[in-house]
Amino acid sequence: MDNKTVLKTANAAVSEGDHETFLSYCTDDAKWTFTGDRTLSGKQEIRRYTAETYKKPPKFDVEYMIAEGDYVTVTGTIQLWEDGDRWNTYDYCDLWRFENGKMAELKAFVIKK
Repeated sequence: MDNKTVLKTANAAVSEGDHETFLSYCTDDAKWTFTGDRTLSGKQEIRRYTAETYKKPPKFDVEYMIAEGDYVTVTGTIQLWEDGDRWNTYDYCDLWRFENGKMAELKAFVIKK
């Protein structure tokens, strides 16, 4: 699978609430940096984050997906179920770095609409 297909497949899994399949597309030492917020290191931290943040599966609307070499950049909107009672919409730009066909690093810029 090329990197764009890996990311699309992984995101489809998380959109169905299947966090473990999503995580199978990540390296064990994956690092996620949410600019201005926090950094997650390793699958265990990412597993905890997805369990807490994606209580209901997120809804993605991809605007652009651009791949070059080991990188895939994605822009669009994501809707997250928050505070147990409503969907909030965010604009996002994700820069993914891949290693050996797996997602190794994410640098995310997320802004609430």
